[in-house]
Amino acid sequence: MRSVPLVEVWRGDFLESQHYGHVVISNFEGEIIQSWGNPDHVILPRSSCKILQALPLITSGAADFFGLTAEQLALCCASHQGAEIHSNIIKTWLVDLGKNDNDFRCGTQWPRDSAASLLMIKADKSPCRFHNNCSGKHSGFLTLGEHLGGGPEYHMVDHPVQEAVLNTFEELTCETSPGYGIDGCSAPNWACTISGLARAMARCSGNGSDILSLASVRLREAMMAHPELVAGETRACTELMRAAPGVALKTGAEAVFTAIIPSKKLGIAIKVEDGAFRASEALITALLIQMGFLNDQHPSALRRLGPIYNWDGLQTGHIEVTLV
Repeated sequence: MRSVPLVEVWRGDFLESQHYGHVVISNFEGEIIQSWGNPDHVILPRSSCKILQALPLITSGAADFFGLTAEQLALCCASHQGAEIHSNIIKTWLVDLGKNDNDFRCGTQWPRDSAASLLMIKADKSPCRFHNNCSGKHSGFLTLGEHLGGGPEYHMVDHPVQEAVLNTFEELTCETSPGYGIDGCSAPNWACTISGLARAMARCSGNGSDILSLASVRLREAMMAHPELVAGETRACTELMRAAPGVALKTGAEAVFTAIIPSKKLGIAIKVEDGAFRASEALITALLIQMGFLNDQHPSALRRLGPIYNWDGLQTGHIEVTLV
């Protein structure tokens, strides 16, 4: 089974672009409720699975031992903008751990936040590792590494931190991963099927009393309570979580998108084959509207699904999702 057309971009009466991909909606029991494309298509989830990578931080006892706050837990699941609201928490976290910027293995990155970037340019400053969009996840890795031991190279695939991540990843996807790629932040990113990723998100939607369920609740609640930390202003995760309360959302590079829906005990996984964010964002927006979590006239919805305007304010076309 191949990918299917999911998103169309129209200019006037002309179909200008079309995006193909895969979507799976899974229930808590791991059953596929609905799918488009190939549920067994293998992908790298990229940052869409950060909640899975953060779970060992809690299940190991490290989060409680170091007294991590909900804000810190939200940043563990984040691809943040590098705004002051993000960087200040990360810098304090490093100090509390007795670490510094050089202890990160995520590489330096200019802040995506325009205000933070402009201030740095004016001050003739260079970017740091704590500006990296994955520095929250890496702060969690550093914390878990301190708790488990294993040395400073926490990003290596044979380090106890990454072994704990893989064990949790495979437990929740209910799959043996066929391998990994090295992510933009230098950490391993384990592969799974689209259905496995949706299954894992659904498993994070429950309210069980076991340690993994309790950890999932803490992380998803932190994400929903602090959407501004999960991404940042103007970003899809932040805007759509504000517009659709009760849903935890996370995007990933190359047009992966996931959702955790506790009220329905469902998980969603999206992969657009050409890697276009406009398509993955349109898809998650359309699904949230269809499921009754998002008003189709909300500004955050209209920015991702609906009319397209040119620089002069003229409507020139529209983006349409074709989930049939």
